[in-house]
Amino acid sequence: MNITHSAAALGAGFLAGMINSVAGGGTLVSFPTLVWLGLPPVVANATNTVGIWPGSLGGAWGYRKELGHTEPRLLALVAPSLIGGILGALLLRWTPPAVFKSLIPFLILFATLLLMVQEPAQRWLKATAGRTSHTASSWLVGAMLFQLLVAIYGGYFGAGIGILMLAALSILGLTDIHQMNGLKNFLAICLNGVAALYFIWAHMVYWPDAIVMAAGAVAGGYGSAGIARRLGRRVVRRIVVAIGIGMALSLLVKK
Repeated sequence: MNITHSAAALGAGFLAGMINSVAGGGTLVSFPTLVWLGLPPVVANATNTVGIWPGSLGGAWGYRKELGHTEPRLLALVAPSLIGGILGALLLRWTPPAVFKSLIPFLILFATLLLMVQEPAQRWLKATAGRTSHTASSWLVGAMLFQLLVAIYGGYFGAGIGILMLAALSILGLTDIHQMNGLKNFLAICLNGVAALYFIWAHMVYWPDAIVMAAGAVAGGYGSAGIARRLGRRVVRRIVVAIGIGMALSLLVKK
């Protein structure tokens, strides 16, 4: 791995960490970068999951106060997150490389669309989540099933899962958007963490890029969050959406 390659991986991890600390969607930058650096798509996806995961810890730490007031029943969502993360990782390994390569542009477009609707969806969730207190066990079961599907997608690809998990939490009638974001980050750590462990066990990770990207993600999450916050969530999100659309279209043209 030459200096240019290392610098690109470090920069992609740094940008992903910065973006995730403010708006989410950092994978839309880091994953295509690994593909462009020459990693096979499946290896790039596994490497990206492992490389970006350490940077996500900061997001959960930032919401530690809200997480401390979490209702015990909500911890039931951890189980489908772990199960779905493993199933998604297995599904990635079982997907023929040529098939996954053909799916990449559409996965990126889907994640980009999720990011586009995240802000208005969060406003809608905040306005409507508290109208009904969904405390019945049937609502919890429904939320767990929905979270299982989200986790499978997250273990398989991972980009854009935040808004889907917020939807799962809204099913349970949560009203505090900060608590919802804290739980979202915690559940993402669970599902991405177990997927990352599987990718490591299955020898699907290209470690030189994963280590460099992890260092960049941590530095980006902590060191540049101030810059991103000065730009504002809306500006950062628009930049990421533009990058996601551009990358998806470029990969479609390459097909």
